[in-house]
Amino acid sequence: MGDPMQKQAAESAKMQVSVADDEVVLTFSGRLDVETTAELWRRSTALLEQHRPSLLRIEAGAVDYCDGAGIGLLVELCCRQHHRNGKYRLCDLAPQFRQMFDLFNPAALPTPSRPKAQPAHLPEEVGRGSWRVWEWLRDLVAFIGELTVATLDTLRRPGRIRWRDSLLIAEKAGVNALPIVLLVSFLVGLILAFQAAIPMRQFGAEIYVADLIGLSMLRELGPLMTAMVMAGRSGSAFAAELGTMKVNEELDALQTMGLDPVRFLVVNRVLTAMVMIPLLTVFADLLGVIGGGVVLLSLGYSLVTYVNQLLGAVTWADMAGGLFKSIFFGLIVAALGCLHGLQTKSGASAVGDSATRAVVSGNILIIVADGIFSVIFYYLGI
Repeated sequence: MGDPMQKQAAESAKMQVSVADDEVVLTFSGRLDVETTAELWRRSTALLEQHRPSLLRIEAGAVDYCDGAGIGLLVELCCRQHHRNGKYRLCDLAPQFRQMFDLFNPAALPTPSRPKAQPAHLPEEVGRGSWRVWEWLRDLVAFIGELTVATLDTLRRPGRIRWRDSLLIAEKAGVNALPIVLLVSFLVGLILAFQAAIPMRQFGAEIYVADLIGLSMLRELGPLMTAMVMAGRSGSAFAAELGTMKVNEELDALQTMGLDPVRFLVVNRVLTAMVMIPLLTVFADLLGVIGGGVVLLSLGYSLVTYVNQLLGAVTWADMAGGLFKSIFFGLIVAALGCLHGLQTKSGASAVGDSATRAVVSGNILIIVADGIFSVIFYYLGI
């Protein structure tokens, strides 16, 4: 149930319709105010769209009161009729209301039109998508070049690095991420060992689960899972932080003061990520191996047997290869997070969009880089 006063006000405004041949007559009576005009607006405009008359006559002699909303309704009807090349007449409107109506020229006002949705064509969508990918790759290459120059200049002059900020970034992006990295790695090693033990049990080769866990965690899953966790956690944080600074015009203030945002904000984040992700990878490898060991211990094997089998299967080269990859994964995570943060546009959802793009593009490039490293290691015999 609505407000009684609003209901009474709505009942005080009436519109009678008369349709004859190619003429529509709208007779208004009562109060045309902000509370009564909305329903009349919908009915009258829908009526014009339905009949499209050549002549619209508006009888307003019985209108007792008319505010800005009522005048807006009368102007809108005349404007719609004019833009359809039809004629209109406004009859018997009271002089005090007519003065308000004459302030507007319906012929000079644009009629709002709803753009028709164009059907999507596959070649057009493919072309647009390809162009967006090309623009992204172009910006990425340009950013990598600018970042490389800034990093080399910073390494030549270590005093330019803000060490306190770097330590704070290392704590937030590295130390605080250690629990989730350890949990994910432990569960991955546990699950992988259980899944591998099922088919190997058929051949009585459950002990070789240790070989599988050691090689897969040190060479592949340890660096990969750590990088993907960091892309979702730290890469998005970098994008959101720099994006917020871009929206608040803090980056413009830095440039006004003669400070390059890439040298001032990006270099220390990239260098910190390239150091912290390999360190996190070491812990991820360790917890993954422990997860696999828990499974083999539950299957009746001793800890000494598991450790000896593991040490016989993996070498320092396996661990070095995984750590080498993790350095580049850290570069990808931090660089893409900062790039999308610097490219943040204006708007309420701009920061969230930048963080989302940083995570998605980071995960994609991590997988692509991992595939490239796999091919290279295969041909090098590593």
